Amino acid sequence: MARRKRTLEVVRNEDDGEGKPSRHNRLNFFELAYLRIEELLVHCELKPGQFMTMLELQQITGFGRTPVHHAVNRLSADTLIIIRPRHGLHIAPIDLARERMLLGLRRDMERFVIRLAADRASLSHRNQALHIERLLRERRASLTLDEFNHIDRRIDALVLEAAGEPFLVHTLRPLHTLYRRIGYIHHRFMPGQADLSGTIDRHLAILAAVASRRVEDAVKASDGLIDYMGEIFTGMEAGIDPRLLDCSIEPLLGT
Repeated sequence: MARRKRTLEVVRNEDDGEGKPSRHNRLNFFELAYLRIEELLVHCELKPGQFMTMLELQQITGFGRTPVHHAVNRLSADTLIIIRPRHGLHIAPIDLARERMLLGLRRDMERFVIRLAADRASLSHRNQALHIERLLRERRASLTLDEFNHIDRRIDALVLEAAGEPFLVHTLRPLHTLYRRIGYIHHRFMPGQADLSGTIDRHLAILAAVASRRVEDAVKASDGLIDYMGEIFTGMEAGIDPRLLDCSIEPLLGT
């Protein structure tokens, strides 16, 4: 009997008194669903050009209808998923020309953000930057692409937090997802491009500049990362299999 009472108390603490999850828990589910779908997009487990239903996406992610619907609406606004009324969902194909053009926008925005971050970074932010920098240096030879993407997301979040302007989070986050996916395709599928040292070096430069609050060096390091992304686009435009950018494209010769 005592055990049953404790169980009931836990359930009441986790709902809003009406048998529904509390607002705090709902918001957590919304964010977790968004992060999970974002990860599936970056790793191309949801392939560019793929069509699917909302129910299929719920089954893949393990989240219920409301969190997935909320996440899909956000990702639609981010131009990563296209909602086709009465026809389901369409994972947006990758348009290299568009995303290369948006790289110019990202350059300008990153300059603004990194300048704020390096200038405003607190002791805690600088300590976190040094910790990530040390981890990257220690693990650079053995780091997997999935592990690097996880760290890259942490770096982006740290820089935005140090900048201290919430508006920038909603503006830059979709761009970060777009280019994290481009980087994944480049390193995973382009011949001879598995080595992560180029992108690691450029992230190390950003971390070192933010940790030491060297504003101009941070801006220079940010430009270096964007230049590196531009080189990635040059290689992909020349040699990428177009089906990696849009899985609905018919294969040549039935292969």
